[in-house]
Amino acid sequence: MAPQPPTMRMHLWLETGEGVLFGMGRLMLLREIERHGSLKAAAAELGMSYRGAWGKIKKTEELLGTDLIDRGNCRRSGASLTPFAHELVMQFTQWFREVEDFALLSSRRYLPFVPDKFSEDMSLAQHDMPD
Repeated sequence: MAPQPPTMRMHLWLETGEGVLFGMGRLMLLREIERHGSLKAAAAELGMSYRGAWGKIKKTEELLGTDLIDRGNCRRSGASLTPFAHELVMQFTQWFREVEDFALLSSRRYLPFVPDKFSEDMSLAQHDMPD
């Protein structure tokens, strides 16, 4: 039986001296907010506390100097992504894919085997997220 090729897994995030700015965990959180229209539902979907999710969003907003979430006029009406957050999700996703593709290509030059790509949709396990 031939050995199964390894799967490449990547952790990619940006941080400052003040902490995590943005990474896959926050990307997943923003995607779930967009899908559910609610920070509470997004946090539950990812197995996070509301307070923890809100803290991550607020920290990133503070570091970026702009809002990611639009809560509307009524704080109980749910949440949606700001145009900036939509763009950040799209651009970070594209950047991740390019970095991943480069790493796979580069692995052929340095490793005695060729790893497989983990996933097309970047649905990484939440417990592996640094942020």
